[in-house]
Amino acid sequence: MTRTIVESKTKTAVIGFDEPFCVIGERINPTGRKKLAAELEAGDFSTVESDAIAQAAAGATVLDINAGVVYNSNPNPNETEPPLMRKVVEMVQALVDLPLCIDSSVPGALEAGLETAEGRPLLNSVTGEEDRLELVLPLVKKYNVPVVAISNDDTGISEDPDVRFAVAKKIVERAADFGIPAHDIVVDPLVMPIGAMATAGQQVFTLVRKLREELGVNTTCGASNISFGLPNRHGINNAFLPMAMGAGMTSAIMNPIALPVKQAEIEAKKAEITAAGLIIPDDMDMETFCQLFGLGSTKPKAGKEMEAIMAANFLTNNDPHGGNWIKFNKAPPKAGEEVRGRGGRAGSRRRRA
Repeated sequence: MTRTIVESKTKTAVIGFDEPFCVIGERINPTGRKKLAAELEAGDFSTVESDAIAQAAAGATVLDINAGVVYNSNPNPNETEPPLMRKVVEMVQALVDLPLCIDSSVPGALEAGLETAEGRPLLNSVTGEEDRLELVLPLVKKYNVPVVAISNDDTGISEDPDVRFAVAKKIVERAADFGIPAHDIVVDPLVMPIGAMATAGQQVFTLVRKLREELGVNTTCGASNISFGLPNRHGINNAFLPMAMGAGMTSAIMNPIALPVKQAEIEAKKAEITAAGLIIPDDMDMETFCQLFGLGSTKPKAGKEMEAIMAANFLTNNDPHGGNWIKFNKAPPKAGEEVRGRGGRAGSRRRRA
């Protein structure tokens, strides 16, 4: 069986056909997040810290690290991104002991991340474009790391799944020329938005099966692409992920956490309830309020996509006896119960005579 090994200093994540689905947490990425980009340029890493901790707590297997900020003070990412990548990698691996995925389009930032990361990170990414192959594959070989291979080339992204398969095959073959084995290639067959292409789901399921059976490679994707532009995106993602797993997909780059409810949403719900003539007890805390009225939580927690993945792992026997499923669904201890021992009494060590 194909197994792709990704490691931190002390932990190993295995991406494989007979392994639990690998969740690559995507949150540490300033793309489309103006607030995070501004923080990083200002040297503020508080969001990076909270995102790293929250994703690890939600069950992420690997954390993707992207430092692609275009500085207002210096728009040249070849100068600004490599040192920022070093800093973010150092910070994240000091906080959480998860393997990392070094993500950048800037070769210098890729190498900076590879030099800084402890263990054996995943590199994200290489494409079928000739200049990209010549830049990235030597790094993969030099640092002996696995790499995400994205199925587009100099002609762009094809809507034809056969063309995307041919690009993936080309990357695997070119990697072999560098002495890089197929088990160190994790192919992203590219998920199209189903709102724009009705066959997008069917396409990716067929492609994943073909990549597994004919090339023997592991696969990944940007999971939320499937629901782009549609209402209730979580509902679509929750259906897509187990179906992709059933087709043989072995990992996904995704958000594992459900984001906290915004204060504006809480206030709007309170106003709605008050207008209906209901009285909210003065001593009701915000977390209880959110849970009671179906708003979610005031704290980051594992999202519904993680629930779908955990259930699918159990149903495919990649979670033998359901140990992870039971742990995932175990209610957290209430305040004051964390140290209770047998018989429900608060546990304490006996004093030695």
